[in-house]
Order: sequence, then structure tokens, then C-alpha cells
Amino acid sequence: MTVRPILSWSPSAIVFDCDGTLMDTERHWQEARNVTFRVFGVKPPAGFAYRAKGVHFTECGALMAEEAGKPDLVDDFTDTLLSTFTALVDQDPVTMPGAAALVRLAVGRVPLAVASNCPRTMVESCLGRAGLLRCFDHVVVADEVLRPKPEPDLYREAARLCGVPPEQTLAVEDSLTGMQSARRAGLRVIGIGPCPPGREAEQADLWVKSLAEDELLSWAKRRLGA
Repeated sequence: MTVRPILSWSPSAIVFDCDGTLMDTERHWQEARNVTFRVFGVKPPAGFAYRAKGVHFTECGALMAEEAGKPDLVDDFTDTLLSTFTALVDQDPVTMPGAAALVRLAVGRVPLAVASNCPRTMVESCLGRAGLLRCFDHVVVADEVLRPKPEPDLYREAARLCGVPPEQTLAVEDSLTGMQSARRAGLRVIGIGPCPPGREAEQADLWVKSLAEDELLSWAKRRLGA
């Protein structure tokens, strides 16, 4: 765990990303992208998974079509990607290590929200099947009004719905795209995964390998009054 002063701070609300943070769905997105490329007779470009992580599914479909050399098939790529991902998640919804425990430590003590680039039906279905949906006061997703991450709209709206100023709100994220969104909205950030080198490390106030780290759960018990 890379420690910063956030461990001496008590948030007034917490907003979680869904994919890769609460739910173990990055592997499903990876498989859905691979399947979609195969459907259109294309080999996945090298490094595409990294470029696509945290990207809104419509933008991902457009990126896939562009890199496949089929820019006229954006809608087809996007529809195939989403339908394949939905089927994979429905077959195997799994929470990320420590996610359920952290949510249940916080529920009823501070307002909780989810901010996701995925469609609402998908987010609510995943969380519902995992038994977590009712823990959250609000689910905020990108739409015609709220721009997807890395724009700050989703986190700014989630904090507003929780009735808490952004600077008193904690974001929990696994992608740099999501961390950038939360930062731009004025939230403090816990980043999940290896701490990256250089300036990217500054996207999070605290980096943890997973939400199951003992020090993180001890912080939650101490700071959230659990």
C-alpha cells in the first residue's frame, strides 16, 4: 500500500466505480472485445486492452472499428461488444476481492453511490446479482446529459446526489480514466492496482493492490465508525 494523508481523513460520502472495482468484469470486457474482433474477422491489435480500459463502451466500439480498419461499422462493433459482454456477465457475476466487505462496512454510515460508464441496466443487474445493489443510495451512469469518464460529470453528479461537497467525497477506482474523472470533479481517490510510475501515480491519493488489504479495512472501521 502506497500511503498518503488520506488515511487520516474521514469521507462524508463514497462513490465506487463498478467494472473492475466492485465487480470482476474486466476479464469479461477483454473476452467480449476479443470475440467482437473475431466476429468481424480481425485479430485484436497489440495493447488494445490497455487502451480500452475504463473507456465508455460506445467509444470503445468506435475505437475497435477504427483500429480494425472498418470505420463504417461502428454501430455493429458497439452492438456486438455490448451484447457479448452482457451475456458473459450474466453467466458469471463475481465481486472483486474486498469490495463487498468494504461496501458493507460503509453502508448506513455515509451515503454511497456508484458512478459507471456502463449502461444502468447492466450496472444494476450486476450489483443486484451480487447482493450489493440495495447498499447504494444512487447509481449514476453516462447518458445524453452526463458525459462519460474521463469527464468529471458522473462523479460530480454522484457527490451532488449524496448531498456532499466533492472535496468531502471519496472515489474508489481501478482505471486511470476513472481516476482522472474523479480528480477533475474534485474528489479524493483510492486507486486499485499497482502504483504506476511518474505523473500517473498522482491520479490517486492512495494506491492499494486490492480492496481486501487489511490496512484499508482497518481505516474504514476506524474512520467510518464501523
